[in-house]
Amino acid sequence: MFSKWFGKKDDSATEVKAPEIMGLRIGGAFELDDLKLRLIEPDLIVEGVARTQLIQAVGMVKLDESSTVLRYYTDDDGFLQVLLTGGMTEQHISDVKLWYFYQTEGVNSDHQWNELLNSGISTPETELEGYHFSRVWGGVGGDSPPVAMTETTWQQDGSESETDQFMMLYEREIKDGHFEYLIKSGEEKIIHNQADRCLVISTGLDIHHADISIIG
Repeated sequence: MFSKWFGKKDDSATEVKAPEIMGLRIGGAFELDDLKLRLIEPDLIVEGVARTQLIQAVGMVKLDESSTVLRYYTDDDGFLQVLLTGGMTEQHISDVKLWYFYQTEGVNSDHQWNELLNSGISTPETELEGYHFSRVWGGVGGDSPPVAMTETTWQQDGSESETDQFMMLYEREIKDGHFEYLIKSGEEKIIHNQADRCLVISTGLDIHHADISIIG
C-alpha cells in the first residue's frame, strides 16, 4: 500500500543523531536533475522547484516492523521522502518522492478535528486547482480511514519533537506514465498539554536515485 506513496555543515549539526540515507543528512545539500524537472514541471501544480536544496530538518516514521519513511525537509518549503522496506540501507529503498507544502489550515475545535478524521481527509476523489485526484490507499470492505502514523523530527539545533499524523494519499496521471500525488494530513502536536492541530495539503512527484546529486 505504501509503495504508491537541506550548504555548509556547522557544529550544531554534528551532534544531531538524525537518520541518513543516500548521503542525505541534516545540514547537507543536494541537487535535482534539471532536465527531468524542465520536462515535467509544466504539468505539475507546484512551480519554481529549486534545483539546489538545503536540508534543515529530518523526520522519521515507522510504518510497521519492516517499513520506514525518512523525510528530509528543505529550504524550498518541501521535503524529499524516502521509503525503505526490510532495512535501513540504500538497497532497501523502494520509493522516493519530492513533496511541496501547498496549504496549511488550523483546526480550532474538537468538532472540526473529528469531522476531518471521519470524512474530510479520506474521500474517494478530491480536487485541487481544478485537477482531479483519486484515492490510492484503500481499506478493507470499502472503508478507507486516514492512515495513522507518528513522525519524530530532528532540527539542526539538536531539538527533537513528535507529531501524530492522519493521512491519505491521492494521485493523478499527468502524461506518459508520470503521476502527480497529493497528501491530505491531519497533524496533531501536544504543546504545553494542549493539542495544536492543522490540516496540511501537499503535492508531490516521483524522484529516482539518479535524479539526485549530493553536494554537501
